[in-house]
This record gives sequence, structure tokens and C-alpha cells, in this order.
Amino acid sequence: MNTKAIVDIGRRRIGDGEPVYIIAEIGINHNGSLELARKLIDGAIFAGADAVKFQKRTPELCVPRDQWHLERDTPWGRITYLEYRHKVEFTYEQYRTIDRYCRARNLAWFASCWDEQAVDFMEQFDTPLYKVASATLTDHALLDKLRATGRPMMLSTGMSEMWQIDAAVERVGRHDLMIAHATSSYPCPPEELNLRMIPTLKAAYPDVPIGYSGHEVGLAPTWAAVTLGATFVERHITLDRAMWGSDQAASVEVMGFHNLVRNIRDIERSLGDGVKHVYPSEIAAMKKLRRVNTAEPSHANS
Repeated sequence: MNTKAIVDIGRRRIGDGEPVYIIAEIGINHNGSLELARKLIDGAIFAGADAVKFQKRTPELCVPRDQWHLERDTPWGRITYLEYRHKVEFTYEQYRTIDRYCRARNLAWFASCWDEQAVDFMEQFDTPLYKVASATLTDHALLDKLRATGRPMMLSTGMSEMWQIDAAVERVGRHDLMIAHATSSYPCPPEELNLRMIPTLKAAYPDVPIGYSGHEVGLAPTWAAVTLGATFVERHITLDRAMWGSDQAASVEVMGFHNLVRNIRDIERSLGDGVKHVYPSEIAAMKKLRRVNTAEPSHANS
């Protein structure tokens, strides 16, 4: 069991006292286009993100069979839901290109795996961690498969109650584990964000880094999450929120992501250590404005 809420992720550490680890989730916002994925990676780098994240599924395992043949309108025309899920999955060669592209730019990348075959697929790449999507938190066979890789795990907790989170944590253990507070609505209304769960989770798992995975419209709740103690944050990134795709509306455009990162870094510098100081920058004002300057009380020995 960890004695400190710190997890090593490649060249970075995630946990209390460390810079907030900022993840730009590309997910499936690339819409199956490698060129769009490259642009999103470039946008994440410009914004100052520490990592990008993708999603990996085996559609035949993740799509309920009764939905395979349901048709929907897509950029590829009217196709079945199963065909659509295949359209937004990258091949090994495409992920190899992504791997080289990110490494050449010193950007970490990883994925959430939605089934055991997806884990086997992603093990072909040396990614620094795995994300457990909220939808798969109760899939203990998948949790076992991910834990067996020996890589750190980031557990998202949307659509879950505390007893389900407790069961997942007990299943995988607390070593190299991170937990993200999340609400799985896209986009999530403010009244359902429940950001006070961040200190609740920190109290429940004091030896596990706690973060925030947000799906809201706007940036303020993510900044509030950092103020409440989130040690990592994840937000979806997009080139245009009007683009086709289920996650686009709950995503942040590149310039917005740049503002998100910049203000998180400002918040980190602003939080301080909780000990009251008189700072050097205050001395001149104190000399000019304070009429009565009291002496520090003496503490006589009893």
C-alpha cells in the first residue's frame, strides 16, 4: 500500500504537492481520422497539456448485440451502430503513427480500454498508464486484466455509488492507483457535478491521488476542482464543439484548453502552504500604512 498519495507516471509524478497532471482527452473526437488526431495532439501541446488520451474498444464485445444493426446517420452516411463503432477505431499502424508522433513531441499518451482484447491490443505500446472508464468500473474481469499489466491505473467513478467504488478499489488494490471523480452526463449540468466529492474521496482514500474528469460546459468547475484538491484533471479536447460526435459538445476547444491550463497553473501558485506569512512585497505597504505595529508576545516559561 502506498504511504503517500503519489504515483509515478513516466517522467512525472501525480499526487499531492505535485503539479496538477492535465490530460486532454481526444477519445473518439478524431472521428476515425488520423489527420484530425494529429491536429488534436498539436492542440493539446499548444495548450500545455501533459498527456492525451484515446479510447480503445473491440466493437463486437462492447456494443450490445441488440444494437448492432440499429441504423444511424453519420459522416459516412446511414450505417449500423456496429459499423459506426468500427469507423472510429484506429488500427495498429495508425496507433503506431500516433505513438511516434507523441514521442517525437515529448507528449505522454495512453488510452482507456473497454474490454480485455483492447488491453492486449494496447500492450503492444509502452504507454505509462491505463484509464478505467466509468462505464467499466464494475467490470471486474477487465479490472483484473488491467491490473495484471503492472501499469498504473486511473479509475473514473461516474455512474457509480460509493460501494461500487469501494469494490473496484478492493479488487485492484491501492498500489499505483488514482481515482477520478466524475459524473457521466454529456454535457453535465452544474447541479450534478458534485465537486465536494473530491475532498470526500481524498478522505476515503488518503493514500490514493484523487482527480477530476469533467464533462461540463465551461471551465470554472475544473478550476474549482483543482482548488478542492484534484491532483489531476481530464477534459475532452476538440477543434470545434459543433463537429459531429457524441462527445464534442462536452469538449473544450483548443484556445479554451489553453486558458484552462494557464489558470490551473496560476491557481497552483496561488494556493500557498496555509501558513500565515508577512511577505517581502508587503513590507513597504506595512511601513507606509500601518499606524500601530504591535510587538510579538513573549512566551514566559511557567
